[in-house]
Formats: sequence, structure tokens, C-alpha cells
Amino acid sequence: MPDLLRFANIIPLFKLPTLRVTAGGKCPLVNNLPPSSFRSSSQLTSSHGPVFAKVNRREGAGGWSPLVSDRYQWLEVDLGRRTQITAVATQGRYGSSDWLTGYLLMFSDTGHNWRQHRQEDSLGAFPGNSNADTVVQYKLKQPVIARYLRLIPLDWNPTGRIGLRLEIYGCQYTSDVANFDGSSSLIYRLSVRPSWSEMEVISLKFKTLKNSGTLLHAEGQRDHSLTLVLEKGKLLDLVESGKLPSSSGGQLLVSLGSLLDDQHWHHVKLERLSTHLNLTVDKNTQQAHVPAELSHWDIHQPILSNRNFHGCLENLLYNDLNLLYLAKKNNHQVSAVGNVTFSCAEPVSVSATFTDAHSFLQLPGLTTWSSGVVSVALQFRTWNKAGLLLTFDLPQQEVMVWLYLSEARLRLQISGGGRAQLDLSAGSGLNDGQWHSVELNSREDQLSITVDKDEGATAHVSIPLPLTADSQLFFGGKKTRQSEGSQECRNPFRVFQGCMRLLTLDNQPVDLIKVQQRLLGNYSHLQIDMCGIIDRCSPSHCEHGGRCTQSWSTFHCNCSNSGYRGATCHSSTYEQSCEAYKHKGNTSGHYYIDVDGSGPIQPQLIYCDMTEDRTWMVIQHNNTELTPVHSSPERSQHSAHFDYAAGEEQLAAIVSQSEHCEQELSYHCRKSRLLNTPEGAPFSWWLGGPAPGQVQTYWGGALPDSRQCACGLQDNCLDSNHYCNCDADYDQWTNDSGLLTHKETLPVRSLVLGDIQRPGSEAAYRVGPLRCHGDKNFWNAAFFDKETSYLHFPTFHGELNADISFLFKTPSSSGVFLENLGIKDFIRIELSSSSEVVFSFDVGNGPLEVQVETHVPLNDNRWHSVRAERNVKEASLRVDKFPAATQEAPADGHIHLQLNSQLFIGGTASRQKGFLGCIRSLQLNGVTLDLEERAKITPGVRPGCPGHCSSYGSLCQNQGRCVERASGFSCDCGQSAYTGSFCHEEVSASFMSTTSITYTLKEPYELSRNSSALPSSIYSDTTLRGENISLGFRTSQSPALLLYISSFYREYLALLINQYKLHSSRDVEVLWSRVTNLADGRLHAVTIRRLADTVYVQIDQDAREDFNLTSDVEFNNIKSLILGRVQESDELEAELAGLASLGFTGCLSGVRFNSISPLKAALLHPDSPVIVTGPLVQSSCGSSSPADPYAAETTHSLSGTRNRLSQPLVNAIRSDSALIGGLIAVVIFVTVSALAIMARFICSRKETYRTQEVKAAQPEDGHEFPFSSQVDCESAPSQNQKEYFI
Repeated sequence: MPDLLRFANIIPLFKLPTLRVTAGGKCPLVNNLPPSSFRSSSQLTSSHGPVFAKVNRREGAGGWSPLVSDRYQWLEVDLGRRTQITAVATQGRYGSSDWLTGYLLMFSDTGHNWRQHRQEDSLGAFPGNSNADTVVQYKLKQPVIARYLRLIPLDWNPTGRIGLRLEIYGCQYTSDVANFDGSSSLIYRLSVRPSWSEMEVISLKFKTLKNSGTLLHAEGQRDHSLTLVLEKGKLLDLVESGKLPSSSGGQLLVSLGSLLDDQHWHHVKLERLSTHLNLTVDKNTQQAHVPAELSHWDIHQPILSNRNFHGCLENLLYNDLNLLYLAKKNNHQVSAVGNVTFSCAEPVSVSATFTDAHSFLQLPGLTTWSSGVVSVALQFRTWNKAGLLLTFDLPQQEVMVWLYLSEARLRLQISGGGRAQLDLSAGSGLNDGQWHSVELNSREDQLSITVDKDEGATAHVSIPLPLTADSQLFFGGKKTRQSEGSQECRNPFRVFQGCMRLLTLDNQPVDLIKVQQRLLGNYSHLQIDMCGIIDRCSPSHCEHGGRCTQSWSTFHCNCSNSGYRGATCHSSTYEQSCEAYKHKGNTSGHYYIDVDGSGPIQPQLIYCDMTEDRTWMVIQHNNTELTPVHSSPERSQHSAHFDYAAGEEQLAAIVSQSEHCEQELSYHCRKSRLLNTPEGAPFSWWLGGPAPGQVQTYWGGALPDSRQCACGLQDNCLDSNHYCNCDADYDQWTNDSGLLTHKETLPVRSLVLGDIQRPGSEAAYRVGPLRCHGDKNFWNAAFFDKETSYLHFPTFHGELNADISFLFKTPSSSGVFLENLGIKDFIRIELSSSSEVVFSFDVGNGPLEVQVETHVPLNDNRWHSVRAERNVKEASLRVDKFPAATQEAPADGHIHLQLNSQLFIGGTASRQKGFLGCIRSLQLNGVTLDLEERAKITPGVRPGCPGHCSSYGSLCQNQGRCVERASGFSCDCGQSAYTGSFCHEEVSASFMSTTSITYTLKEPYELSRNSSALPSSIYSDTTLRGENISLGFRTSQSPALLLYISSFYREYLALLINQYKLHSSRDVEVLWSRVTNLADGRLHAVTIRRLADTVYVQIDQDAREDFNLTSDVEFNNIKSLILGRVQESDELEAELAGLASLGFTGCLSGVRFNSISPLKAALLHPDSPVIVTGPLVQSSCGSSSPADPYAAETTHSLSGTRNRLSQPLVNAIRSDSALIGGLIAVVIFVTVSALAIMARFICSRKETYRTQEVKAAQPEDGHEFPFSSQVDCESAPSQNQKEYFI
């Protein structure tokens, strides 16, 4: 876009007066007007005429009263010339019970084409009087410049009638005006080039009936130009290439305004401040940035104004210079092209507004229609896709003709006898708010409809349209009537809401003023001589890029792909930090982060690294790798710039709201010094902190401004005379590395390395990603321990959009969370009962409430979330995940929330209904209130609020333990076989046949050495009466040993998949399992729990199987847990020993025996008492996707067992005094037919145990066994050796 300074350089530098107003600005205007200045719709008598409607006068009947008191009446005042009107005052009729309680104000320059004045964008009604004597004055917020004022009564004293006395206040208004006929223009030429100016302003007013035309066109160097162009009723600011202006070409800088072709004055202001450009149309402003290549134009060519523009300009000013005044005075720098006149031609165009479902216009037919030729034409504009334009009936043919809009297309339908005899359509997109012309023509056997002069649709039909003078045409809607013997006539289509003008019947214009005077036709609910269409999308109330669409009475925001939600796309769909995502149960991954919620900063995709004790936000940049730098005599420095994935605003907000941020900065060197130089200036430095960054001369691990590296701070550098290892300048590789942790200097933006030009110098650097953790906003909390306590903050400003979100927990059943008051307006959120939250407010239309009933108690001292939003369309309230409640805003009412008191948190100004409990993470329109800082200085309120595990502890999975923190919580996975932020990540590994993991609970000891001392391990000196085993596996191997547990007393437990039969002559108790096909290469989960003599087995999602042993079983003095191949299997019987030597080929995951997780210890905690032999590969094989962990998996079989029968699930009990070894085994095996079987064996030495009775009973279905992370044990030994096979 061209520099507006350059634009203005063609204007001579002298000032001329342009605007002249009387002093004071508030003069009464009505009292001295002649009687001819007053008109009205009607008068009750000559004594009630409009001429008597003067404030505080008693002539005549003491004021104006119309013949009939209804909403079609009006009083009009002609001020004689255009005047700046500042206020209006009303009074009732003297000595009567007649006064107005509400009214509308209309203004006009011509006495036609009235424009309704609105207090706000949607509020048009003004309050009137409460008696006949008091004068009620309303001061206009913005002065109105007009010649005519029309007052329309809306409501009046119900016991009287309409009665009015009126006064108008204002001052004289004079301006310079020029009229352009569409082919005329003015050209300004520069004679003396003035000096450059930092700020320039161009302003003007214009009015037109045409929706397109060029207002200003400035030509510059290299065929570039700036153009202000009107296109479809919108004002566009364009930068173009080429000498001729174009309404469609060029680079669009900004677009503003709508419906500017309404023949009303519109104010335009163009401001340039440096490279920023502001365009204002009426009350709305948008900003654009001047492109760099266009900011230094040297405009010397002419400026052409108003090419193709048909209308008037007023007060065209450059700074304080009136250019139209120069043109009117025939200044030599100005030349006119075509017919330019210095008065504004005012074409009269009378419109009618169809406001609601009851609107219609009824017109009689013409006498000329007896010839059989019919022509009807009109223009309309609307936002609705559907609506009836015209209908009439043909009684002789018993058909109805309907001309209507459907899906924004024009359709003509002729129907009769319950069916459509003809259906034509033409046009598209006719609901765009633009004027569209429609013609219906019928002659002989041809019927046609035409839209916007296109030929449209034509039909050759034999259906004539024999309209006559007795025919009645209905426009916009159809009057319903009940005639004798006939049903009520109904409109099958939606009524039309919009404007119509230029109605013609057989090319004869319809005089709508006669219709208004009831001299022609009939009408209902019409506003005649005005078009009341409103563009509810200009300016758009849709935020964050939401797309605005509208109908006649409302608008809608399409928030798709915007990242925001709600009626106005105000609320973000994303969380404000990784911390917030974590506390919704999310795990590590990429997430969209919206750091300011509903604020202007856009969401950004960021990686969240959720570890067990920290939640990191990781922001990458364009080079996080170790980058080598080679010596070069040609250059003395090497520089690197880092572009971050997040924008500047996101970066600043992330660093600000995080408790801790860090960034790795490393320098690897060989004969390349870092900071120290003989001259004292550092060789290298970096820029960090908020953009554009500040020079930093310290290195990772040191303190700001220290000119040191980490080794200097720790006093362990290679050369004690220097503070960095690299400054020793050794001919060997070394490095200076560390973390930058001072948020004020983060992130690193660029890096300059200086000592790289010497021969033999080598270096490499690495700048890691920016990492931040701890969301200060999310955990910012205050505890209110008294009902009379509260926190106060500055007034909340949420005039058009207000969103409030917070979390609370309380033991109380009621209390006010938040309150802010105005003179009349207010906003409040409170807990009204133990299960109901109420959001109440008033913006001037009366109090409204939105309520959410949860049906569960909210006073359970757990965290609950509340989100309230109020905008121009609706108010909404959501509590936790319960359905949101909404309340629509009035269609015609106040929309601005005006507050002026302090904002009270946790109570009210009256100290009543105070809140007891905690409020956390309180945000208003995306801004977090610092509750903790304010609580530190407020009696009765304490900063912070502990006790998060009661709300978030359920996020810790798989035996993870919730640990309270000052800010939040963490999951301790020490007792879990899983890892991750919620102990949710399976620890899995791929095993080969030679892989073995041995977890040793107690080192071996010699019984002969102090044999009276038993082992002191938590397991080695205990007797287990129960086990809790869980694991996942995937294999195609059968048989296979999954888990082996040994004891110092030669007892053992084995969990295996096997084709196995125990050969025994003892009594056998048989139990069957229904689970099949476990060695199928798929992932399976197994849980086995025993308490005394009761066992249950759960495999995958199959039904739980419960078993009872015939006696209580004990397992003594555990020695080790082994996964995979068992290296020492001499104590096992031959068949089990052979199986143990084969090892396991496949995947194991989530292995847990009571509180021991041997696989996790081997992979993640190498300092634990674990021994790994053979290949062990950590992998994701424990995921549910079927994939073989090794392609070479095979199925093994035990020798000598091929001809044995497959045994089902067996529980066998035998006594054998000759047995020396003990055996405890849980066996899961697959038969030839893939039947899964489990066996449990227990043998113990006869001389060390005494007899135990069988005690446990079968548990009830659906109850879990009461296993904790500790071992359930008894020390009572058994005297009888027992062996169980399951």
C-alpha cells in the first residue's frame, strides 16, 4: 500500500475553514420553528395538531395526539437545514393522562429514506415518560446530523392515549459537499513537495445508492497505486499495480463496513502512523500493516477521485485541509473532469421494511390487466434464504401463484387441486443483503421470471394469468382471513423479512407513500419509507476467525477449524498448558496449547513430555542437533539464528506462566576459545529473552552476567586461570555444557561464535529445545476459611464477551464464588445448593439466570470445574462434564455489560453468602487472577490449597500411588509394574530363548554359618498364604515357561504354557478351564490371585474362574524370581527342568509378583538386585497390536510326552514322606486342541511343617481378593507335606 504521507504530499500546505458550529453545542431548536415544520400521521382534532407539540407549551389541547393510538402513528419535525442533533426531550400532553412510555427515533436529510437511531447495535427503543408534566431528556451518545426527525410511539399510558410535547437540542452544521454522476472526477496535482510527516490523516463522508464505485485513487511511482473502493456495499482498501483503478484487482489490505449503499452519510477515516494503517468506517476500525516495499513511495502523479462513483462526498480532509473547498474555489491545483457540482443531489427511493411474521403489503390489480398481459417487478434485499415475495389467486382456474425464495433461489410455483402445475427457478445466492431485481411477465402462452436482468427461467405454458382490477396481490406475506363457508387462507411458505422498493405493476410505479397514508391498498407490520436491514456480521461478533452468517433477526458463527467454540467462537477448545492436559488423564504427545484461553493468542502445537514427577512443555526450533563449525580465515565469526515452532506471543506467555524453564547450551571445542579474550570482550555470546533478545555473555550452567561456564561456577575448569574449559585453548577436544535456567534470558534466539578463524580451530555447538514445567496459573489457589472473607480485584471488563472459569472444592452447600456490580448491571456466580450452580447477570434488560443442577453433591471437598460465558447471543454455564445450560439473549436489547465496582472473589461487598473452601485457576477472558499473592495480604484467606489426590488420585493406574505436592500431585510407580506419568505405560521386552532375568530377594547363605539366624529380607523370613501375579505375554511357543519363583526351602512356583500331564498315582481333583488358544501370537493378559485356599484366574476378558484348594497352602522363604530361561534347574523334576532350559521366546510385559516388578527393574532400574543374561530388548511388543516380537519364534515340545494324554485343569493332593524337595507351581498350558490349563503344585519338607486345616471358602462372585502391595503371610509351619496340581 502506498505511504499515506506520500499520498498527502500532493496537497498544498495551507489551511481553510471547513466546519462551523455554534458555541455551546446544545441549543433548543423546536420552539422557534414555524408551523409548517411540523407534520404527523394524523391528529385527533385541530387542537391536537403537531404544531402544539412543544415542550412546556399549553397552546391548543396542550400537545399532539393522533386520531388513533397505534404503532403506525408518527410526529415529524423539519429543522430547516442539516443540523447537529445532540439530545431529545419528551413530555406528555398538558393536563391529561396522555403520554408516551417508549418510542423510536428516525432521522433523514430529505424527509424520505428514514434511518432508525439505535442506542446500541441492537437496541432501538427509547424510554419515555411516567406522567404528563415531567420532561425526560435523552442525550445521544453520538450526535446525529440530519434535517428531519421523526418520532414513532411504541408504548403509552394504558389508561390514556398517545400524547406528546417535544424538544430537540443541537447546533448549526455547515459542510462542503460535491456531487459525482458516475463519470466525473476531481484531479489534484502537486506543485510544491512538502516535507515528510510521521502521521497523516485523510477523512471524508459519502452517501450513495450504488453499491460499487471508487472513492479515492492515488497513483505513485512504478505504476503502483492506492485505492479506496466501494464493492458490494463494503469499503475496500487496495494496493494495485497498474495505472487504472480497479474494484476487483490489487492487494487487499483491509475491508470494512457493509450496506453502505443506503443513501445515508457514512464517515471514513484513513490514518497512517509509520507503517501502520487504520481504516475507520462509521464507528468501526481495522488495522493493516503497510508492506515494506510500499512504505517509501514517492507519489508525484495525479490523484483521481470518484471515478465510477455515483453519489456525494462531504468534507474531504487531509489533516486540516479541506480539499473540496479548494475545488469549489477553483484552485489552480484542482481540475474537474465531467460534471462535478457542489451540492448533493438526493434521489428519492421509497422502501418498505417487512419486519416480522405478520408483515404484508396488499395491492389491488390494474384495469389494464383485462388484456391478458401482466407484468410485476420489484427490488428486494434480505439475509433470509426463504420468504414469500408475491402471491395471488386465480379463482377462475382455481389455482394459486406463488413467487418466493427457497434456498436463496427464486422460485415460481402455480398450484391447484393439491398439486403443483408449474415450478420455475432462477438466480442463486439471493440472501447476500444486496438489492436484487425480480420481474414476472405473462403474455399469451409464455410465462417468465427474471432475476437481476438475466433472462432467468422461461416457460411456455397454457396457463394464463387472467388478473383483473378486482385481483388482490400480496407482497411479503398473506393476510389470513376467515370467509363464510371457506377455510382460513394460509401461506405455505415462510414470510419475507427484508426490504422492497421500486414496485411496479405493468411498468407503473407503486406509490408507497399513498400506501402509508392508507390511500392505496393495505398493509400490516411494515416500516414504510425506510429500509431497516441490519448487517449483524459487520462488524462480526465471531471471534478467532469464526465465519459469520446471518438471517434477518440473528447471526450464527461457524467455528469449524478455528480451535474455538461457543456462540461467538470465544472459548478455546484446547487447554492452556500441558499440566492441564495431564490432569484430564492425557499422556505424553503433541497437543494444541492455547496459552491465553479466550485471548487473542492463537493455539500452537506443542509436545508435552509427561514424566512421573514433571510435565514438560517442549518447544522445538530449527536446529537442535550438535552442529560442527570449521575454521575459516575468510570469516571471523559464525552466527546462528533459531526459529521456534511457537510464535513470539506464545513463547512469552509460556515462559511467564511456567514455574521453571531450561534450555541446554553446549560448546564442544578444540583450540577454540569461548568467552575469555586478552582485550576483555568475549569471543562468543548469545541473544536471549523476549524478542528481539538481549546480549548474554554467560554459558550453560552459570549465572547471568558472570562471563563464566558451569565449570567456573563449580571451580573445576581444566585451567584454573579461566572460567570455561574451552578458554584453556588446549589442542584437544573438551566442552562447556549446561542448562540455562533463568527465565528472563530465555529462549536462546541467536548465537555468535568468535574464535573459529585460527588454523586448527574446531568447534561444535548445540542449543536444545526450550523446556518448561509447572503451570503457575493452573495451581494458583486460595483457601477461604471464613464466610466474611473475600478477595477483591479491579473491575472486570467484559462488555461484549465475558468468560469465567475456575475450579472449586468445598464442604459447604452454598456460597458466592464471584460478584461484580455496576450501577444497574451485575454479574455473579454462586453455589446455590449442594448440587446447583447459578450464573446470574444483568446487562440492562433485567436479571437473567443460568442454572446447572448436577444431581450429585458438589460439596464433597473434591475439585469441580465451572465455566460461565456471556456474549451478545447467549449465556452458558457448564459444571464438570454435566450438560451445559444456556439462556438466549433478547433479540432487541442492551448488549454491553457495564460494571464499575471492585470484583469480589469468594464473597460479596455485603459480606453475606460468603464461600468456604478453595478456589483455583480463576481466569477471566483468558487472564488468570493471582489469588495467591492477594491472599497473602488478606485476612481470612490463605494462599494455596492442598489435597489434590482426593480428586486426581484415580488417574494413577496399575497400583500407582498418588503423592500430594504443593502444586498438584504425582503418581509414584515404585510399587507398579508400569511406568509413565500415570503408571500407565507397560514395561515390555522381547525375549530370545537364551534370555534370563533373575531378581534376587536374598543373597544365598550357608546354613552352617549361624544357622539359627533366619534371612531378614521382607520375603526370606515370611510364609506367604497368598500371591498376586499379573503379566502380559505374546508368543507362539508351546510349551513355554513364563515365570519361575524359587525358595530357600526348595519350594518353587512356576507359571507356564505347556502340553503337560503330571504322572501320579495319587488322588487327583480335576478342575476345568474354559480359556483356549493362548500360544497364538496375540497379546494375552493373565491375573492369578490366591488367598489361603481360594484361587481365582482371569485371562484376558474371559469370565473369572474361581477354585478352592482342599487345604490351606503356604509358600516359604522366597529366594528369587526368574523370567525366561532358568539357568539352574537341577531341583526340578525332569520334565519341568527340560522346559525351563528351553527358555522363552516372545514378549513379556507388566510382570508383577505382589509388590515386585522384575522386568521393570531389569529395564529401568539397573541398580536393583537383578541379573540379566542373554539378549533383552525393550520394545512396545506389549501393545495390543498382533505382531510377532521375533520372526523366528518356534513351537517346542517335551521329548517323551508326545503320546501322553492332555490333562485338563487339575488339583491333586498327595503325601510322600520320601520327597526331599518342595514344589509350588502354577501351570498354564495348551493342549493339542489348544485348551488352556493351570496347575499349582506345593511340596514341602515333611520334618519342617505341621498340619494345617483347610479354612478358606469359595468367595462370592464379583468380589476382588483383598491384596495390597505388601505380602499376606503367616509364620505357622506345616507338619504334613502337601502337593497341589491345578
